[in-house]
Amino acid sequence: MPFIFRAGVWKPRTSPHSFQGAGDKALDWLREVQQMGIPVATEVATPKHIDAASQAQIDYLWIGARTSANPIAIQELADAFKQQSFRPKAILIKNPVQNDAQLWIGNIERLEQTGIPVMAVHRGCSHKPCWAMAHALRQARPDIPLIIDPSHMGGKAEQILPLLNKAAELGYNGTMVEVHHCPDEARSDAKQQITPNAYRGILETILDYTRDNFETESGLNWLRAEIDEADDLLWQTIAERMDISRRIGDWKQAHGVAPLQPERYKQIVEKRLQWAQEQGLPKDFVEQLFEIIHAESLRIQKQK
Repeated sequence: MPFIFRAGVWKPRTSPHSFQGAGDKALDWLREVQQMGIPVATEVATPKHIDAASQAQIDYLWIGARTSANPIAIQELADAFKQQSFRPKAILIKNPVQNDAQLWIGNIERLEQTGIPVMAVHRGCSHKPCWAMAHALRQARPDIPLIIDPSHMGGKAEQILPLLNKAAELGYNGTMVEVHHCPDEARSDAKQQITPNAYRGILETILDYTRDNFETESGLNWLRAEIDEADDLLWQTIAERMDISRRIGDWKQAHGVAPLQPERYKQIVEKRLQWAQEQGLPKDFVEQLFEIIHAESLRIQKQK
């Protein structure tokens, strides 16, 4: 995959008071980059954007996660692409902001109606990888190039290299990284941007890693990535539960309530065993696991 210079001309931001991009005039800046022999890319979110980018003959166009959440908007963009005489080299589409592999796949199929090559960009969901979503896409459409966006996925500059290492294990086809000559002065997403020198160092590191450590068992690597993410969520949830237990302990102490409430405990156990049956999980396993978690919660409350 070639090196592509990407820059957002129009920036879809959460707040109307934040930087929204330089607008149409920035297309001229991208043309200057093209004149140096470097292909360029920018994000489009409306048919008007596509018309302006096509007139500027931008090489690659990408569709962001917010737009990707709306299949009606994607169909409108696909129809707009069909009406253009200029054909970009490819359309890149990020996964939706929500964890929805089928919506992502459906968006790709809508864009394929244009006859323009499509690439998928995996940017995760709320600074979480959502590996299972990307794995589902890879299994359903192994013919579609899959690119990782570690900048948005991790949300922090220090997360870029570990995520690129993981992408190398999983056999991704490319990466989309945010680079800024002075990240502290970036007008958007400053925490996830790196300097050009840092980017060069990461590229050298990841190339060495890919040559020396790439495994052919990509299917197993995908499953390992999924279980690692599930474990992260599990332990984060347990930590959150223990924090709630501390607050419950504070309340009980302030109101003279005993830490252990037998009737409440009985109700919770019955509810979890019913859930275990519905999920096809062994009753003994769920009961033992809950007893361990409850015992620690009770210990925390008694410390108050």
